[in-house]
Amino acid sequence: MLGTGLLQGLAVTARNFLGSFYDRRRFVTTQYPEQRTALPEAYRNFPFLVCESADDPMGTLRCVACQICEKECPPQCIYIEKSKDKKPDANGKPQIYPAVFDIDTAVCMSCQICVEVCPFDAIKMDQVFELAATDRFGALLMDRHALAKPNSYFQSIHPTEAGEVDSRLLAARLAAEEKARTAAAAKAAPKPAAPKPPAAPSAEAPKPSPPLA
Repeated sequence: MLGTGLLQGLAVTARNFLGSFYDRRRFVTTQYPEQRTALPEAYRNFPFLVCESADDPMGTLRCVACQICEKECPPQCIYIEKSKDKKPDANGKPQIYPAVFDIDTAVCMSCQICVEVCPFDAIKMDQVFELAATDRFGALLMDRHALAKPNSYFQSIHPTEAGEVDSRLLAARLAAEEKARTAAAAKAAPKPAAPKPPAAPSAEAPKPSPPLA
């Protein structure tokens, strides 16, 4: 019958309206911003850069300015400049770092391709959506200082993904340390003595044996 769907929708509305008088669980309106609904773990908005320490975010960025995310970004909203020098990363290994890392959130479409192509787990998707500003050109252009957030923050918004990333990075670090220890032990081990050369044959030719009678 024509209009059946409309009647079903009005029935749902009436049922929730009448039920709200005796069952508060039927309240579906959140009084934002006084009340905030918990975001699901899979929710994503704009990217951010992961650093290891909140005390030194620029010194512990995971990003090594490989520029893969800049090249793969569909709307080309990422701009990176490599540093001229190197600095120790979280593991003490000298690495190139991004001297400039900008993301134009006015252009970003939150596709997460930058996260998927990053080989260092240095860029992840944030859950911050309150980014309204009166200046569409300056206020929405995020530099590396505004993008850097500690790994503890990443663990708080995406605990499952952060746990997988931490386990993978820990396994890689332990494998590298084991490889370094093995190489150091092989280098420090005493070398085996060189085998003695065989004795030189005598210069005197052997006498032929007499013929048998």
